[in-house]
Formats: sequence, C-alpha cells, structure tokens
Amino acid sequence: MKVITATLLSLVITGTQAMASAGGAHPEGMGLLTTFFIAFGALIVLFQLLPGMALFCGMLKGLFSTGAAESEKATAGK
Repeated sequence: MKVITATLLSLVITGTQAMASAGGAHPEGMGLLTTFFIAFGALIVLFQLLPGMALFCGMLKGLFSTGAAESEKATAGK
C-alpha cells in the first residue's frame, strides 16, 4: 500500500509540474479567445460610456440652462 501511495504521489507531483511549465508551442502572446474576451469587455465599456455621457451632458444642460429661470417668472406672474 505504501508503494502504491508513493508511486501515485510522485506521478501527481511530476504531472503538476509538467502542466505548470511554460514550454508550450506558443508560450508568448495572446490566443484568439483572449483577444475576443478583451474586445468584448471593451465593447461593454464603450456601450455603457455613450449613454452615460449623454445623461451627463443632459444634466449639465439642465443645470446651466435659462429655462428654469423663465419657468419661475411664468409661475410668479400668474
């Protein structure tokens, strides 16, 4: 039993080291799926940024417009 356990343990240790090594066919660079994942994340940020900027510009327009002052004059005159 000790021999089987020692054999399996040594196989697991060497197998783990072999899988963790960076000696693959293309060790540097990104794969195609990694590029697609990063591009997908960039598209999500872009498509969230456009409505956010539109809301921000609308908020600034509402804060600095003279429409609020004109509506106050109209309601005060009634």
